[in-house]
Amino acid sequence: MVTYASPAEDLRAELSRVEGGRKWVQRGAFAVVLVALSAGSILWREKHRPAVPSRFMTSAVLRGDLVEKVQATGTVQPLLQVNIGAQVSGRVVGVYVDFNSPVKKGDVLAEIDASVYGAQASQQEANLAGQRAQIESAIGAHDAAKANYERLQRLVAQKLASRAELDAAKGQFDTTKASIDLARAALRAIEAQLKQSLTNVSYTKIISPIDGVVVNRAIDPGATVAASFQSPTLFVVAQDLKRMRVVADVDEADVGKLKEGMVVETVVDAFPGETFKGVLSQLRFSANTVQGVVTYPAIVEVENPDEKLRPGMTSTIAVRTHEALGVRRIPNAAMRYKPSPPEGEKRGRSEAKGETKDRTGTPDVPLAKGEARIFLLQKSAVSGRRSGEMKEEAIAKRVHIGITDGLFTELVDEEELLGESLLITDETDEKDDKKKRVF
Repeated sequence: MVTYASPAEDLRAELSRVEGGRKWVQRGAFAVVLVALSAGSILWREKHRPAVPSRFMTSAVLRGDLVEKVQATGTVQPLLQVNIGAQVSGRVVGVYVDFNSPVKKGDVLAEIDASVYGAQASQQEANLAGQRAQIESAIGAHDAAKANYERLQRLVAQKLASRAELDAAKGQFDTTKASIDLARAALRAIEAQLKQSLTNVSYTKIISPIDGVVVNRAIDPGATVAASFQSPTLFVVAQDLKRMRVVADVDEADVGKLKEGMVVETVVDAFPGETFKGVLSQLRFSANTVQGVVTYPAIVEVENPDEKLRPGMTSTIAVRTHEALGVRRIPNAAMRYKPSPPEGEKRGRSEAKGETKDRTGTPDVPLAKGEARIFLLQKSAVSGRRSGEMKEEAIAKRVHIGITDGLFTELVDEEELLGESLLITDETDEKDDKKKRVF
């Protein structure tokens, strides 16, 4: 049986078909717009993408001043410093000076109890007086023996005395004469003992041997001084604090650059920004070796009119050895830099030229004295890449150098490097964005 659709149903079916076609048209249009927006965004980002940052850090070659200095660290000391001690033992009965006290030569700084040494001196004086009396007695006995000996000589000549009596008188005469010599020798010994006792009495007064200032005092009244084995240091007196000296340790590599009479600049931590002028008065030959480091003492005399410098201060000296004004200079980092080796590249020998290259591909040629190797940055356009991308290369170059101040070095006879030339001083690690420096 054939079923016929009504006109209403046919109309509904036709409307549904038209409505579905419109939806597909809208979906297609939306897809086209979405694709166009995505393509435009990609093109915009590609066009406005920032340039790839350089992996090299560079510096230009410019003109400037260079001053080569030798620096060393030392200690401020007085020109003359005397350690004053005690030569006798005893109890300190008086201290007459303190820290920073000005003193004159001959001033009494302290005094030790002199009663024991005074008693010894009195005893030696008594012994001296007794010995002098013994000498007088011996002289009297000698005179009597002499008279007896002369009398017997006359009697023997007259044959009134025997020869034996004369010999006995002669022996007595010689004995008394020897007694006088012995007594006089004992007198000299007692005089020496008395002199020593009196000297010990004088040593009980501790006297300043120079004009100066007391920079240290290590004794107080009532303390006991024991000077039996070693003289203790009780006072330290500096002669003149208006002129000081710095004893600095100069590295052996810098000794050849210094000469006596050079002008020296000295600084201390106590007065930042203030410089004290001095003169290199002595460069000693004796070496100091500490953990394999060899240094030589340099003596610098420094004027100290305001007495700002004090004994014991740590000082840094700087001696100008050479200077160059308005010269071409390069940073020292450029001379220390070496490019990172390409991955997989090994040390080898060029068969064509027969030259050895190191692991960075740089010719391994020994540098002569006054030469250095630097690397210049060379950029070139890369074909097939987006606009603005450049290829970077490190080109090795040997140059002649002069003096250095530790940060920059003079560039000699290299006019073409002035201005636009870029020296590579460092590079960045592309993997972890950390800086890598090769010394």
